[in-house]
Amino acid sequence: MIDNVQRRLRRHPRTVDAGVALAVFVCSLPGTVVTLPGHEPALAWWPGVLLAGVSCLALMWRHSRPRGTALVTTVCALVMAGLGYLLTVLLLGPFMIALYTLALRSDRRTANTFAGAGIVLLVGTTLVFDPYDEPLSLKLLGPAAWLLLPTALGTMTRLRGAYLEAVRARAEDAERTREEEARRRVVEERLRIARDLHDVVAHHLVLAKIQAGAVARLLPGSPTEAGRITGELAGTTDSALRELKATVGLLRHHADEPEGRPGTTTPGLGRLPELVDSFQGAGLKVTVTTEGEVTREGVPRPLSAGADLTAYRIVQEALTNVTKHADDRSAQVRLVYGDDRLVLSVSNGGRVGRPADSLSASGGYGLIGMRERARSVGGRIRMGHRPQGGFEVVAELPFPARTDSAH
Repeated sequence: MIDNVQRRLRRHPRTVDAGVALAVFVCSLPGTVVTLPGHEPALAWWPGVLLAGVSCLALMWRHSRPRGTALVTTVCALVMAGLGYLLTVLLLGPFMIALYTLALRSDRRTANTFAGAGIVLLVGTTLVFDPYDEPLSLKLLGPAAWLLLPTALGTMTRLRGAYLEAVRARAEDAERTREEEARRRVVEERLRIARDLHDVVAHHLVLAKIQAGAVARLLPGSPTEAGRITGELAGTTDSALRELKATVGLLRHHADEPEGRPGTTTPGLGRLPELVDSFQGAGLKVTVTTEGEVTREGVPRPLSAGADLTAYRIVQEALTNVTKHADDRSAQVRLVYGDDRLVLSVSNGGRVGRPADSLSASGGYGLIGMRERARSVGGRIRMGHRPQGGFEVVAELPFPARTDSAH
């Protein structure tokens, strides 16, 4: 109910201002005849009523012109003090409301300046034109207390409103940041899936093409060998279908589909022998060497899941490029386990059989994908032609932070 009343009042601000001005004017009327005990009114009532009416009428513009309203009410209060009226809270009511609104609508310096100037002028006028010979303490403390109170209240209300607005803005900014972060993660996940699709399709299609060509060549003269390669070709296509199913399945995560079902595991260096065998079947001789630090169990230190997938995809893409572009049918994969990172290199020693820019450090979507993958897990990569011939890809991938259990 209170909220409904507040909404209605906000929709009719002029009516509210008129009601406030009328209420303050009614309260100011008794102030025109108030005197100290034992004194008779020394002035007619009508000048005070007229000045109070002007002050209250000025309150109609207190929101749109707070400085002008404060100035008009100050002048009216000074005239009443100069005429000899006793400055009570009843007569100072319009001035107090004007100061409150000024403190609410302007900065602290402006509000304090108007309040301080009003106090000095009213006290000085009262000291000169006081017909009742009030005690000096009342002349000094009365106007000061009545004018400082609304100024302080207005300033506190303004600061509280600014604080609540800042809290609301921070909450909106946090919500907007969360939405932007969610959108960014969605875009990154889509890019990662796109890179996976590129790597899977490029790798398996290249192997399938090479194996199909070998079958076509060997079928007339060596049907047994052609049959063996046909079996490898079937395995290549099965592997491609499995990886495509696992990758595309990330795009449609249904709640009733278990993530850990067989055939959807994320590839990593643990599947490196299987990857090497697939290239061996395509006629590429791959040599794998491992150096460096191992754990207590005698196995290499594990990478994080993202870095492990990145290492696998880098080897896959690099060997696919060797198969497509190099005339040398051999490649070397070297894994060096250091204290804080794995250095992975893939190289071949043959002459590149295509234009140089197809395998340059800045050309080719596969090479761009390798660079983005390494950067996404906090690693780095360099690639280019070797002085002795061939092409080399070197990636440095960080290990996860050590824990006590790892020692």
